[in-house]
Amino acid sequence: MKEVREKVHAEVAKVVVGQTPTVDAMLAAAAVGGHVLLEGVPGTAKTLLAQAVARALGLTFARAQFTPDMLPSDLTGTMTLRGHDLVFRRGPVFTQLLLADEINRTPPKTQAALLEAMSEGQVSVDGVSHPLPKPFLVVATQNPIEYEGTYPLPEAQLDRFLMKIEVGYPNEDQERDMLRMERDGLAPATLSKVEAVTDADGLLTRRRLVETTTVSDEVVSYVTSITRRSRDLPSVELGASPRSSVHLLAAAKAIARMSGRDFVTPDDVARMAVPVLRHRILVRPEAELDGYTPDDAVRAVLAAVEVPR
Repeated sequence: MKEVREKVHAEVAKVVVGQTPTVDAMLAAAAVGGHVLLEGVPGTAKTLLAQAVARALGLTFARAQFTPDMLPSDLTGTMTLRGHDLVFRRGPVFTQLLLADEINRTPPKTQAALLEAMSEGQVSVDGVSHPLPKPFLVVATQNPIEYEGTYPLPEAQLDRFLMKIEVGYPNEDQERDMLRMERDGLAPATLSKVEAVTDADGLLTRRRLVETTTVSDEVVSYVTSITRRSRDLPSVELGASPRSSVHLLAAAKAIARMSGRDFVTPDDVARMAVPVLRHRILVRPEAELDGYTPDDAVRAVLAAVEVPR
């Protein structure tokens, strides 16, 4: 996994500058079968990043632009008449890496169709279940500033995402490097130069490798202490769910393997705690008015829970 991580970063760097944590998150999610929610303002290369990662991992890619008039069938597919027979026409969800662009701009009914795909690895049309390709990774995006005409994701759907990554602006040096990149008009001319360092079968093999990562009883206790403590904070109305414990440990396993180790350390858990838990914690309104955020809550938990040595 360490070698794949280094090669993926090298390939993605051909088109995107300064998004190392985001690439790590997407690679970790792919390694454990999770999904990633990217939150950032327009123009921070979220779409380009998803395309580059899909190419580097050797996965098929599709983009679905979510809009208020989008129907579930626009995503999953529909039955069409071909000759004298009804046949199923597959939608964009039948891919290995799906970019769900501006996911919070579509109504709950369409969001629910994506939820089935994310949780079950299949879609149901006219009572018939259609399995999705393996691996299947959803990379969803949303704008943290623009709320007009949006449908906030329900807590149940947010909980299905392994991680929520805040995609920020590059620093000054990175922005200069971006301007020096080769372009074809406005589009990056180097996207076609991104080469696959693995493929779907290789990714599934590494997923099985991640599952064999050693986890001590002390680390397991550390994970459960973090998630359970988040439910007791006075500033928090809804703490991390039991599913978040599973996701946090899975992400820590992936990061351990990406670091070249076959065992999880408490530092792996602490490193992944904010991106794995931030979207599962609901802060009380009075605390939110004081500027308290879910990230603050996670950091407070990490400071309060004793680290095993």
